[in-house]
Amino acid sequence: MKRTRVSDIYADSAALVGKEVCVKGWVRTRRGNKHVQFVALNDGSTIRNLQIVLDMQAFTDEQLKPVTTGSAICVTGLLVESMGKGQSVEVQAKTLEVYGTADPEAYPLQKKGHTLEFLREIAHLRPRTNTFSAVLRVRSALAFAIHKYFQERGFYYLNTPLITASDCEGAGAMFQVTTLNLDELPRTEEGKVDYSQDFFGKPTALTVSGQLEGELGATALGAIYTFGPTFRAENSNTARHLAEFWMVEPEVAFIDINENMDLAEDFLKYCIRYALDKCRDDIEFLSEHYDKELIQRLESVVSQDFVRLTYTEGVKLLKESGHKFEYPVDWGVDLQSEHERYLVEHYFKRPVILTGYPKEIKAFYMKLNDDDKTVRAMDVLFPTIGEIIGGSEREENYDKLLKRIEELNIPMKDMWWYLDTRRFGTVPHSGFGLGFERLVLFVTGMANIRDVIPFPRYPKSADF
Repeated sequence: MKRTRVSDIYADSAALVGKEVCVKGWVRTRRGNKHVQFVALNDGSTIRNLQIVLDMQAFTDEQLKPVTTGSAICVTGLLVESMGKGQSVEVQAKTLEVYGTADPEAYPLQKKGHTLEFLREIAHLRPRTNTFSAVLRVRSALAFAIHKYFQERGFYYLNTPLITASDCEGAGAMFQVTTLNLDELPRTEEGKVDYSQDFFGKPTALTVSGQLEGELGATALGAIYTFGPTFRAENSNTARHLAEFWMVEPEVAFIDINENMDLAEDFLKYCIRYALDKCRDDIEFLSEHYDKELIQRLESVVSQDFVRLTYTEGVKLLKESGHKFEYPVDWGVDLQSEHERYLVEHYFKRPVILTGYPKEIKAFYMKLNDDDKTVRAMDVLFPTIGEIIGGSEREENYDKLLKRIEELNIPMKDMWWYLDTRRFGTVPHSGFGLGFERLVLFVTGMANIRDVIPFPRYPKSADF
């Protein structure tokens, strides 16, 4: 008999009541007495369990002995309206098959609560908990929403390289890729590592961003987006940083900074609304258990216009606020999360897009404003998160871009291909980058970014 998913049963229970169904999943709990036993079954398709009723006149104690928390079972039976509290329907079991047992003494996910820190130590099993199954379903829905949004608007999905010889951000915090024997490194006459003997014949690393290659795509296809893993070798042990994370990076030809801001705001609202519509049960569960204000916050973000403010205006507001910040704020400093969240959560009480940052604290590719001091950058700031998107109008003028590259001593040999786009048919263009896990963090209400990716990578941790 064909399996019916639990989510489909709840979605169309009126049509299925009175019919025989086959359900398969994992046992969350089992309780009862010598006359009747109740099993809470979850198959991962929904946060909601399905109650299985086993009449002990039809089953033996020996048959039910292996049906413990964590075991995998297959049940066929009649779907009926439930007389008990907590569920609308239940399955009156006719047949029971145990696929895989779970020793109660060894299985770590028993009915008692577990800390998120403990669950990170068993990341291979934590998707079976209510919390992480909910997070992963929301993550999946958001990933689909991203593709849906851009595909419906004429963007092309571009796969940019994961192995690169260029450092897009100029930060240098990159994971090196090599096939050289680290115990016997080949050396040049000067004593330096001889990368001519390496696989690519030069130093290479895992990418920190697909933006530069994305610009090449946008100046040929008009509008592209990337969506894939990126890597930062920063020794950051915070609730907001990962060494491996996913980035969404649209790049669009013929738009300026204002149209870029319009795109970022519309995109974020679309994704959040999609999750609210498609994952309501999961978000309600996460709100109830982790963040009581979650749904109100999500609804507020999608229903209000984002504030647009220059960096200079933002710094002025912060200095005049009278608020005591841990990090002093002055024109020219890179704003900290506490500054960003003050503007969003206390002053405006809605998301803020900051623009016009000092050129010294932003990347080389951002377009200079006429004052020659600021660039057409934009950061989208969210409640509880701080910066969720960073972007800019890109510098399309060859001479200005070359001057900036020289000022920052970026090796020209690595940038010739990027400069070519400014030599041959250059156009105004803009784009931004969204750290996907930060979006998932915001939508789920979780507190630590390590809990919104299946297998987090951070300093001293590359398990599973």
